Formats: sequence, C-alpha cells, structure tokens
Amino acid sequence: MEWLIWIGAALTLGGVLGLAWCIWLAMAARRANLPDAEMRARLQHVVVLNLAAVGVSAFGLMFVVAGVLLG
Repeated sequence: MEWLIWIGAALTLGGVLGLAWCIWLAMAARRANLPDAEMRARLQHVVVLNLAAVGVSAFGLMFVVAGVLLG
C-alpha cells in the first residue's frame, strides 16, 4: 500500500499549498484597500477556496493513515 501513502502525501501537500495561496489572496485583498462590499466578495471567495484546500489536505491525510494501517 505504499502507493496510497504517496498519493496521500501529494494530496496533503497540494492542500497545504492551497492554504498558502488562500493566505496570499487574503493579504492581497487587504493591501488593495477595497470598498467594504468588494472586500466581502473577495473574502467569501477565499473562504470557499480555503475550505476546499482543507478538505483536500484532510483526504490526503486519510489516505496516508489508511496506507500505513494497510501496509
């Protein structure tokens, strides 16, 4: 089940990179000094991406644990 561990590690790394991207997007929106409504719209988009990145990372960690337990 070594392949499951590697797939899980890749998914986890992708999720962590997605989280870093969300941080970068939020900081860019903060630096832009946008009006309140536009700032909310951008941050709502960042929240959706953030949840997706956390989900991908969680699935990756589940794959790693399953690979370790089955291997």
